[in-house]
Amino acid sequence: MLLLPETVTLREAQDTLRMLSQALQRDGGDLLTVDASPLREFDSAALAVLLECRRLAQAWGKRFAVHGAPLKLSGLARLYGVEGLLGLDLATAASPA
Repeated sequence: MLLLPETVTLREAQDTLRMLSQALQRDGGDLLTVDASPLREFDSAALAVLLECRRLAQAWGKRFAVHGAPLKLSGLARLYGVEGLLGLDLATAASPA
């Protein structure tokens, strides 16, 4: 399981994506799971990072899942219409810290 950092804004997006891409390449499983529960500060760049991780996982023949998404991230994904792509469900999203 890959762990997102506490902050993923436009400023951190490239570094976060690089870190996740490297971890994805080392991961031998058929399911790439990203734990979003550490997120405390984020913007739409966090969604872009997750969508790119999904694309990379699919390119490597892996399934993709996001767990522990904060409610605000799930709401942002719904606003942009990508909650289905990320497998986010408002009913199971993590409550804010």
